Amino acid sequence: MENKCGMSSAGGDRPTVMVTNDDGIDAPGLRALVRVLVSTNRFNVFVCAPDSEKSAVSHSITWRNPISAKPVEISGAIAFAVSGTPADCTSLGISKALFPAVPDLVISGINMGSNCGYHIVYSGTVAGAREAFFNDIPAVSLSYDWVGGRSKVDDFSLAAEACLPIISAILVEIKQKTYPRNCFLNIDVPTNVMNHKGYRLTKQGKSIVKMGWRQVTSDAQGGQMLSTMTMDTNSSYTEEDLSTKHEHLIFKREVRRSHVEDGDTDYCSLQEGYITISLLGALSPAELDSQSYFKQWLPRVTECLSSSAL
Repeated sequence: MENKCGMSSAGGDRPTVMVTNDDGIDAPGLRALVRVLVSTNRFNVFVCAPDSEKSAVSHSITWRNPISAKPVEISGAIAFAVSGTPADCTSLGISKALFPAVPDLVISGINMGSNCGYHIVYSGTVAGAREAFFNDIPAVSLSYDWVGGRSKVDDFSLAAEACLPIISAILVEIKQKTYPRNCFLNIDVPTNVMNHKGYRLTKQGKSIVKMGWRQVTSDAQGGQMLSTMTMDTNSSYTEEDLSTKHEHLIFKREVRRSHVEDGDTDYCSLQEGYITISLLGALSPAELDSQSYFKQWLPRVTECLSSSAL
């Protein structure tokens, strides 16, 4: 039996979804997403996630050293904690070396903090989905715009439930072999998820938090960094001349300023209260005006080189 969206009900051939993240396998966002997926009784759920936080590691992979995978008890799912990066976890999870089947869909998240604009480049969450895309497996990265003092852990469950129609619709298209394989999706859920304004198809913008460095007395001082690259600016630092007291100079990142552009970009739409859906690919091509400039520039350089050789 199928529901009105075409999803097979319990007892039919259930699609397999693999969940990963960059906040670690114990993160509340991942656990909430898995609970919601399992509770529907529509999916086989695998979990292959880092054994500790790996925020802002981008698409780094473990190359020279082996990694370990430890079974973890998560109700309704087959789960492993992996001593690698998010990209490692996805690569291992889809390889059939760990699980008995290749997942139909990889979901990376739910991340604690939004992933918009240029921060997508830093994001381990997005990398978890991108790695699946590299291997021709449909993928989605999910992030919740967590704001300290306003957000609650229960908001992760609300975010998962709000994205469930998108996940279900993707799996229907995959089953029907009509889902496009030339992109993957990056979804951000607004802080006030209870009153979100619906889904909006957006594009990756150029928003970024400009970071600086401050010399500090201890590497343990400073705020917690999220994959949005935002930092707790209320943290205090004690500065002193370390060069006379220590062999090593210690530095911590700090927020200097933010850059946000106007328009129908992911960040702006997210701040307006929409669940944003951005299509991403593997490459980041330069803008057309830059391409035009360098088409004229390179022949001039070549001509100058030829002239100097005479």
